[in-house]
Amino acid sequence: MGKYSDKLEEIKRLIGDLQKEAPDQIQAFHQFMAAVEKPGAMDAKAKELVNVALAVAAQCEWCIALHVKGALDAGASRAEVIDAGMQAVLMHGGPALMYMTPLTEALKEFEDGKEFGGK
Repeated sequence: MGKYSDKLEEIKRLIGDLQKEAPDQIQAFHQFMAAVEKPGAMDAKAKELVNVALAVAAQCEWCIALHVKGALDAGASRAEVIDAGMQAVLMHGGPALMYMTPLTEALKEFEDGKEFGGK
């Protein structure tokens, strides 16, 4: 597996562990997430691109992996994902610029189709 595919597996393991340790909280979080991610004023692609920018600004490699993959799966182009990440750089500065590294690495991994049915 690639580094960012490994991050996705880590997320799955964490959620699985927390479902045993804190089932009510995880269930509530999943319900909230499903409600927020449901297409509404923005479609799924637009929401994933916002999440890409937020993941870069939050400097969360797990979030970057999850939302780069989600954006690609929702039909976003490489240019759109990069543009979303650059919005975080605009608003968050140099530290966000450094997190464009995992963003571009995740793009390459998932675009190459190495793991998780990449595009």
